[in-house]
Amino acid sequence: MATYILAKCGSLRMTPIMVYTQVRTTTSKHYNPKFKKHRAQKYLKVDLPNFNEDTESLSREKMRQKMKEKGIMPPRPWMERPFYISATGGVFEPYVPPEGDGKASLVSATRAKQAVELLEKKSKSMMAIRKVKSFEEDFDSKQFPAFAQNIYIKAHECLANGDRLGLRQYVTEKAYPEFRHNSFYKTIHWKFLDSLEPPRVVHARCTDVISKENIFGQLTVRFHTRQQLAVYDRFGRLLHGSEILAKDVLEYVVFEKHLSNLYGTWRIHDKIIPDWSPPKEPSKLTRIMPEPEPEPEPTEVQAIADK
Repeated sequence: MATYILAKCGSLRMTPIMVYTQVRTTTSKHYNPKFKKHRAQKYLKVDLPNFNEDTESLSREKMRQKMKEKGIMPPRPWMERPFYISATGGVFEPYVPPEGDGKASLVSATRAKQAVELLEKKSKSMMAIRKVKSFEEDFDSKQFPAFAQNIYIKAHECLANGDRLGLRQYVTEKAYPEFRHNSFYKTIHWKFLDSLEPPRVVHARCTDVISKENIFGQLTVRFHTRQQLAVYDRFGRLLHGSEILAKDVLEYVVFEKHLSNLYGTWRIHDKIIPDWSPPKEPSKLTRIMPEPEPEPEPTEVQAIADK
């Protein structure tokens, strides 16, 4: 510790004189020795493992003794990870819609062939519905289309309102990204007007996943409705549809339920788009690049020899 002493001289100048005084201090001692014992107990002696020890040369009993001392469980030769399958990854035996369905002209050779195939597959659908009734006592195939239409309307309303949590209640994990695809930064106005034809179940299948007790059921419902759809981008420009005009929509929607799960619910799983359906209308902001003009072929110029 240094002590400064100022001596005053006869002149106006102040002359500092430095005098050093030795003071012995300890930095390791706490100013309050009251909790000295408790502070000493904060430091524990830990036996560090010997990382250079050759564990391969130890016997099985010695290794077991060391692991028991350290409280380490022996490793298992297999790896187990619990996982939960709430939905399948696709549609098993998808329904093939008859050609020209929903139109006035139904005379077609392909349509007649498909009608015969549907009669052959009807027995499988009846067996699948019977399987669903074994898990759901109150299931009625005649009342299910109205229940499915309610799920269909609520799912599309959640999509239009941007309710992601509500959409998960009506859509499976497979259909959720397909619903949300290309809907970011968009304003969707959707309205269900009425049904042109009452919805009906046209296809039913049941299958087991991994084990025979884990059964999933899928029902395909045909909807022929009138709807309004208008999609705007983030700048308010109309991309698709109209809020004034209504269109007739024919859809084949697949509903799935985990029948083995006591708390399973029917949700939208997929939509079947037939091959004969007309292509979708492009968005109004889509532009078609003009085809490049063909380059003119170079003409050969014959050199004339000088005479």
